[in-house]
Amino acid sequence: MMYKRQYISTAYTNVIAILLCILTTSFSAKIKAQETSNEEVKRLQRAIFVFNFAQQIGWPTIEEQPNFKIGVLGPDRTILDLKAMSLRRKIHGKPVEIVRFQFVKNVKDIQLLYVNHKYNYDMHYILSKISGKNIMLVGEDYNFNASMINMVNVGDSFEYEINESRIEKERFTIAPTLEKHAITSSEKWKRLYRKTEKTLNKVQEDKDKQEAILKDKEKQIQFQEEKITDQLEKIDSKEGEINRRNKKIESLYSESEIQQKKYKEKVVIERELEKNIQEQVAFIKSQEEKIIQSNREISEQNEFLEEQKEKIKEQENVLNQQASELYTHKKVNILLIALVLLTLTISFFVYRNYRAKKKYNQELKHKNQEIYKQSVELEAKNKELEQFAYIASHDLQEPLNTISSFIGLLAEDYGENFDEAGKESMTFIQDASVRMKKLIDALLEYSRLGRSKEYDTVDCNTLIQELKKDLKVVLEKTETKIRVKNLPVVNGSEIELRLLFQNLISNGIKFSPPDTIPEIDIACVQKNDSEDASKGFWEFSVKDNGIGIPKEHQERIFAIFQRLHSRDKYEGTGIGLAHCKKIVEAHGGKIWLTSKEKSGSTFYFTIPF
Repeated sequence: MMYKRQYISTAYTNVIAILLCILTTSFSAKIKAQETSNEEVKRLQRAIFVFNFAQQIGWPTIEEQPNFKIGVLGPDRTILDLKAMSLRRKIHGKPVEIVRFQFVKNVKDIQLLYVNHKYNYDMHYILSKISGKNIMLVGEDYNFNASMINMVNVGDSFEYEINESRIEKERFTIAPTLEKHAITSSEKWKRLYRKTEKTLNKVQEDKDKQEAILKDKEKQIQFQEEKITDQLEKIDSKEGEINRRNKKIESLYSESEIQQKKYKEKVVIERELEKNIQEQVAFIKSQEEKIIQSNREISEQNEFLEEQKEKIKEQENVLNQQASELYTHKKVNILLIALVLLTLTISFFVYRNYRAKKKYNQELKHKNQEIYKQSVELEAKNKELEQFAYIASHDLQEPLNTISSFIGLLAEDYGENFDEAGKESMTFIQDASVRMKKLIDALLEYSRLGRSKEYDTVDCNTLIQELKKDLKVVLEKTETKIRVKNLPVVNGSEIELRLLFQNLISNGIKFSPPDTIPEIDIACVQKNDSEDASKGFWEFSVKDNGIGIPKEHQERIFAIFQRLHSRDKYEGTGIGLAHCKKIVEAHGGKIWLTSKEKSGSTFYFTIPF
């Protein structure tokens, strides 16, 4: 009867537990099924939207393609829906192929690219990489006008907006029906985002409520399970009590059988037991004696081991001391060997440097002798050249003056007897003699430049002010504007620096376009030498708004007697910039220019501190 009640109670408990599990499982499955159904609908709609976009956009080279390729960026499951859709639909009458790309740099040979904002791809980077490749970009949940076509989740469906400027830039055409249903302003786009956020919040609230209901159900199930557990424990305790009673009955039954044995058998058994006990006691006593003897031996062995440990410790101390001494000796030997090797190495390098230095000194001495000879020869040749230039320019002036005088006398006394051709020839001869005189004077002046090495401090601001007074007539006639910015005080020849600035300013005025007021800007900056930080120089710049110098002629303008224009158009001897170059180099500097035709020129030159 007891076992029957236990079986019924256990069956009842199992039924209750099964019913609770079924209710919980069915409720959870219903919620999950509903969520799964909504998600599948959204996925299907997403694929339909992408296919519709592709169908309503015109590609300039679509007729040349054998099939239509759609790319998906990142680990997006949308690729599965698009592949399923591609089995049932075509785009522009062509079969559809779906391709996945993990990186933006690998995107190529497709017509449409889909990317979801949740995978954190940068839209500007994507647009820069696909520009000019005839790829339509469709984004999801990006900002307004971020993509070419942008989708946004609104409830259980999607809305979209079109960036017409980007689409037209890639030469795509848009169907009117696609434009008709597109969102046209950022405000509408923001409202959709707000609506989506409200929907998401509502869904989240519903989800929280469902989770709360599930938690209550779980608590109820847990309470029922606890009650069932208590009942099972009570049933187990009752079963244990019944088992104990059964064992007691069995023990009483065995005791009654023992009492039925004969008394003699009990006596025999008791004697045998007594005998066994005595044998065991004797065995125990013998074992105790053996144990005592073993303990004595063990104690003796322990004493011996202690003595051995003491000896071992003493030997270890001796060994440690010897090892320490050996380590010290070894360390000293290593240091001595290293010192010897270092000494040998230093000696080798010192000897090699001595040999190299001796060799270099011999070569340097030989080269110095050659340089000295060359400098002596060069100095002699320079003197000869200067003397030749001076004599040539000085002695040529006398016959030239004679020619000019006689031409003047001929023109004055016999000019009326010449016909027009003769008068014109006389004029050409007179003009040529004047030009020849100017060239000789310029050559004489060029030969004298750089002779003076006694430099004084020169205030460039004062020098420019005095130069403006000397050129006052020319400046007023041409209405030239000269702007000066904080020029420094330099160490040099005042006469030569004055000629340098005069030539550069005169060129800026002379080579100006017609009907243009000349403008000249003079400035200076302080710079350090890139090769030697302890040295520095002033870098001057003279900028004009003249006709400029073509790039192919900029290399030769500093050569003597080089002209880029005819004398009829621009007068001059063509030696002014050669003077500038010689003056700057005599002061230890450099001169160069930057110029663009019809945009003016800027001349730069440096003067060391």
